[in-house]
Amino acid sequence: MMDSNTISEITNMEITKLIVALIIGAIIGAEREYRTKSAGFRTVILITVGSTLFTIISNLMSNDARVASNIVTGIGFLGAGAIFKEGANVKGLTTATTIWISAAIGMAIGVGQYEFAFVSVSIVMVVLIGFSWLPQKIERIHSEQTYKLTTNEVNIEYMKELSQLFKSCGVASSCINQMKLNNEMHLTYSIRGSKRNHQKLVNELFINSKITSFTV
Repeated sequence: MMDSNTISEITNMEITKLIVALIIGAIIGAEREYRTKSAGFRTVILITVGSTLFTIISNLMSNDARVASNIVTGIGFLGAGAIFKEGANVKGLTTATTIWISAAIGMAIGVGQYEFAFVSVSIVMVVLIGFSWLPQKIERIHSEQTYKLTTNEVNIEYMKELSQLFKSCGVASSCINQMKLNNEMHLTYSIRGSKRNHQKLVNELFINSKITSFTV
């Protein structure tokens, strides 16, 4: 049996782990909250603390590695809930991976690897904050948008005319859906090009008399 001093030592050690998990979860969560992501401040804290707690319990009970694998499985379901499809684009992948790595850091804290955990969170913050400029620069050079067009020209020839319009604006296009309804053609295109060329295309669509409405 463990004496009261041993129990007190274990308790203090585990409380320290939970506090460290709280701090690290708050650091990552604050960045996600600032960017108004679905998994924000409180969510990331709870994920980190929860993973730490499960790891602590696993070590105290039997040091069963299956607990760690079950944490990874459970976090996978949470991450999947953050991913959604918007037109031709898949969004939420960064949030999902942040959930995943927050749980991994929590597990590291749970086994007492504090230095490893702080190095890991430093790398995470460098990626989330330090590299944030790079996707923006890439988007200015190349981005993909979903355009939904409505036209009163109900014929296949007009689609060829649209293709020529896209080319003249310097963007690449692919039609992903077309539907005829009430003497109108509803077209959905995936358009790829620079931010400047996207704006050029939008300006052309505004003045095109054959386009009755469009959304991007």
